[in-house]
Amino acid sequence: MNDTTNSTPDRRKALKMLALGSTGLFGLFNSPKVRAERHETPQYQKGAPPVTITRVRAITTAPGGSNLVIVKVETSEPGLYGLGCATFTQRAAVVVPAVDIYLNEFCKGRDVDNIEDMWMSAYLSSYWRNGPVLNNALSGLDQALWDIKGKRARMPVYQLLGGRSRINVDTYIHASGTTVEAIADQVQKFMDQGWRHVRIQQGGYGGVGAFGEAVPDFKAANYARQTDGYSDAAEYLRRVPRMFEFMRKKCGEKVELLHDMHEQVEPIQAINMIKSLEQYRPFFIEDPFSPENMTWFKQLRTSTPVPIAMGELFNNINEFKEPMANQLFDFIRCHISQLGGITPAMKVARLGEWFNVRTAWHGPGDTSPVGHQANNHIDLAVFNFGIQEGQVFNDKVREVFPGCPVIKNGYYIVTEEPGLGIDINEKEAAKYPIKYSGMNTLRKGDGGIIKP
Repeated sequence: MNDTTNSTPDRRKALKMLALGSTGLFGLFNSPKVRAERHETPQYQKGAPPVTITRVRAITTAPGGSNLVIVKVETSEPGLYGLGCATFTQRAAVVVPAVDIYLNEFCKGRDVDNIEDMWMSAYLSSYWRNGPVLNNALSGLDQALWDIKGKRARMPVYQLLGGRSRINVDTYIHASGTTVEAIADQVQKFMDQGWRHVRIQQGGYGGVGAFGEAVPDFKAANYARQTDGYSDAAEYLRRVPRMFEFMRKKCGEKVELLHDMHEQVEPIQAINMIKSLEQYRPFFIEDPFSPENMTWFKQLRTSTPVPIAMGELFNNINEFKEPMANQLFDFIRCHISQLGGITPAMKVARLGEWFNVRTAWHGPGDTSPVGHQANNHIDLAVFNFGIQEGQVFNDKVREVFPGCPVIKNGYYIVTEEPGLGIDINEKEAAKYPIKYSGMNTLRKGDGGIIKP
């Protein structure tokens, strides 16, 4: 008999490939079936080769006035690095050695891809945890690793978090002043520029300070510091409802109005005032109680339907669990660098989705532009986004941070740049050294401390 007649199908295929030459042989021995039999992974499934951390360091700067701390993670791949925000503006100088000494030594030689393992091992390695210094240092590392991962994948970070859930990020802006007329003028100006949400505050810091009356002379009494702040709680509680009434009459019903209480009145006073604001339809009232007074939320919930935002002073992910599960507030307001970065913030956001609690990340001027970009990438991805505190950065800040976030018509515009889409000019950053800027204590008329 003819050998070709009795040949097996595989032999006939091999003979056919021989006839096709070397190209055919390459195709035969590298076909998906043959590769699978050899237990080989095709190149497109292998991803990028491993990259390790070579250095972690802090960069400090204050181009906008507030102390900012940026973490730069350098890698074994030339030119590849990531940036993250580690800004604890009141104690910025303490964060720097936590980054330069402890995190640098802890991270050297580790794989940049293993973000979850890196976060958890760094979080637990100090044994005592959840402090703002170490959490901010960890946040800088975490955000920088997400920045690197996006750059390696050639994708913006939000794509790695699940892709877009919206087109752009809606923001609110701050309007403040000593008179309701001045505040209303600012609100109208912001409305004309496209903002749909405006936070209104009357008085000193946070809108709970003095209102033009004489401030107690603590220095003359040889008590406290002359620079300490003063707040008249009774006057504040009278003025806030009047402010909301005036804004509604002057600026109409279309604009959403927000207000931050900064936890600076007694809980029962806060409940009564918030109840009086119902008719003015606040978008939310922020931080009515300090973290030590969380049990008051149950009474607040049964007293008024006004939406509440809470969490700016939280730094432990576990602090959110029970209040969110019991729907004690409507917006989660944490400062994501205080919490530890993108990794824990995504867990908080996903938890909130189950209980219809929306995000409203803290985003003041003492959050760096890198931190704002991290906020924005989460905002773009999560389903339960609520609102984002917005900032318009000055020219000095933009020179230090190429790719600084931009707001148009009240929306943050998130670009398609890989990673977080922002960089730092270290030469420019060095022109603006940080200074001591501990927050001044706020006091009552008798000198007693008001606890935020």
